[in-house]
Amino acid sequence: MKPVGSMRARTMLLVLASASAGWLAHRKFGSDARLPQGADVLADVLSRIESQYVEEVELDDIYGSLADDLVRQLGDPYSRFITESDWEEQRIGVEGDYGGVGLEVVDQDGHITVVAPIPGTPAAKAGVRPGDRIVEVDGESVEGWATDQAVPLLRGKPGTDVRMGVRRMGVESVMAFEITRERVVVPQVPFAALLDGGVGYVPLASFGGSAAAAVRAAVDSLAGEGMRSLVLDLRRNSGGLLEEGLDLTDVFLDKGLEIAEIRGRNSEPEVHRAKTGQAYPDLPVAVLVGRSTASASEIVAGALQDHDRALLVGTRTFGKGLVQSLIPLSGGNVLRLTTARWFTPAGRMIHDQGEGRSERREGAPTILGAWAERPADLSQAPQVTSRGGRTLYGGGGITPDLWTSGDTLTTREAAVVDAVFESAGGEFFPAVHRWAVRYLLDHPGLAPGFAVADEDLEDVHATLAERGLSVSLGEFMEARRFFALRLAGEVAHQAWGDQGRFQRQTAVDAQLEKARELLAQAFSPEELFALAGTPLAEGR
Repeated sequence: MKPVGSMRARTMLLVLASASAGWLAHRKFGSDARLPQGADVLADVLSRIESQYVEEVELDDIYGSLADDLVRQLGDPYSRFITESDWEEQRIGVEGDYGGVGLEVVDQDGHITVVAPIPGTPAAKAGVRPGDRIVEVDGESVEGWATDQAVPLLRGKPGTDVRMGVRRMGVESVMAFEITRERVVVPQVPFAALLDGGVGYVPLASFGGSAAAAVRAAVDSLAGEGMRSLVLDLRRNSGGLLEEGLDLTDVFLDKGLEIAEIRGRNSEPEVHRAKTGQAYPDLPVAVLVGRSTASASEIVAGALQDHDRALLVGTRTFGKGLVQSLIPLSGGNVLRLTTARWFTPAGRMIHDQGEGRSERREGAPTILGAWAERPADLSQAPQVTSRGGRTLYGGGGITPDLWTSGDTLTTREAAVVDAVFESAGGEFFPAVHRWAVRYLLDHPGLAPGFAVADEDLEDVHATLAERGLSVSLGEFMEARRFFALRLAGEVAHQAWGDQGRFQRQTAVDAQLEKARELLAQAFSPEELFALAGTPLAEGR
């Protein structure tokens, strides 16, 4: 999904850490630095091509291709040459702050289709809905365009206007919208909820420019509503701005405690510590983690685990312990280069080199659509001791304190789901999205407790069959509970947003339920660890 908007050009550099971006630093190389002999050879070849090749060539394209190939030769998936156009898209995605209309759009059936307007943005206030197809922008037809072509037209300086023509299901004529662009900040915390037992729930989507402040505000609000314990959900958070990760950890640690240490090849180790005292030192906290918990999220999880500040519940994290420098190049291009490793306060290096991947079960999706995992074999894993004397494990990723995989499908259900995704390819999610749009049109006044009927599943199957699905209806229905939950979640999301989908799926979230069950009984962090079977050492 692409967020639609833009942001002013910035000359300052930002510090990043995620599964796809890392530590941003500025490096200045001396003008007298000697180039290796191979660089001279390359320069000679390019000079001859430019001056003597039989046809005129575009050297900028060759330079870009050479730079890209050079970085790929490192064999490092996190190092990359990023063109100016690609960098703008990545920067917006990481920072979550831009000027525009505030839409998430995708290519669907050859149309630029709205997934959802971002709450509170100009598009949301104007009445743009999920499923709307954008067919005109400022009087120019964009039918048949890809999102990459149309998005720049929708971006612009805050305060400027853009006219959109939209086709909506159930409406014959093209609907006209004139929207004034604004500064759009993608919410890092889409919602917060107070669950039974006084347990607060805060999901953090990414570490954008307001992540720490958003979590702090959510915690303060929930505390005002009577919260007595907290779940911080990082299961779908692949990282973002490193400074935000450090600031968020700071919210839960005492001043001066170490958060992470960065070790580069040509520099002294850099230790980051908590700068302010925490506001809720006696608040029991559980952090939900999983295979999509990566980089900046792992910095937070690792520090809170090492200092016995939070109980980690879920499955092993992704395992990205590398740091990248984003180095500005000429022409607006950027070099993302791995330059360091980071370590938890207990000295754990959590980067997964791939040796632990065999422990991930690729064939058994849970009822929520993630991949189930069995606990890793920790017999050979390096061990460290937490601040409170608990045994923690190093190696690939961060091992949770309480391993909870979730409600998995049967072998037959898993086989059917795999077959559907393999056969349907990329058609499954667009079909579900379009079905949910029609469902809401056909069910005005829908209540949150609605049920997905067999005929609804049959309708989705028929749509997929028209697009090449080879799985029969009978087989499809064998995995009914998986597909019904998918449909219900999409309808709830379109009708009531992220919180609506959360409330619809809470009943089958085994990891959240386990954390909530323990937190409802714990009146201190020490009691929480004891209830989980991993008590702190006496006298701590």
